[in-house]
Amino acid sequence: MENQSMRTTPPGAAPDGAHPDERTDERTDEVLARRAALGDRDAFGVLVDRHGPALYRYAVRLLDERGQADDCLQDALLAAWRGLPSFRGDASVRTWLFTIVRHEVHARSRRRAGPGGAAPVDAEEVLERIRDVRQDPERTSVQAALREALDLALRLLPPRQRSAWLLREVEELSYEEIAQVLGTTSTAVRGLLERARTTLAATLEDWR
Repeated sequence: MENQSMRTTPPGAAPDGAHPDERTDERTDEVLARRAALGDRDAFGVLVDRHGPALYRYAVRLLDERGQADDCLQDALLAAWRGLPSFRGDASVRTWLFTIVRHEVHARSRRRAGPGGAAPVDAEEVLERIRDVRQDPERTSVQAALREALDLALRLLPPRQRSAWLLREVEELSYEEIAQVLGTTSTAVRGLLERARTTLAATLEDWR
């Protein structure tokens, strides 16, 4: 998909022939998705502007590498553009987009891991980096340092726990929505979150 497919109508301007009260950027996700499925690139651009930052935030914290996350998001948006004609609204557009990103992250992680599987995270190295962050006298603020430590601590979580935690605590999806993204049940999501919170609390115990 060319980059221009993600461009949006300028703020306050209506698409050609549209009534001012029906400006693309004021429509619901569902209306935008239907228009995009018919080839409306401006409508798709509004969806990208609306949800792209959250999707990127999710991808970069799962992949731990901004370059990989950039590529992953582009692949996910291309898949979404191609898949819109078959989107039936069984989930919200937002949930559907997060699901596509999760699939792209999983596929990219498998390719990066190679035939031997994913390399285990060096827990001691992560913990050492967390201690360094806490003891760094040059840190600009406790809150900034804590955010950095939390990002490091997230690396110790298994992928599904990390994904569930990010979708709940950062993106504020409901348990039902997270279950749709992960392809599981709300009960299973609750268990994933409990284990993730326990691990993070133990990892960041010195920050209390």
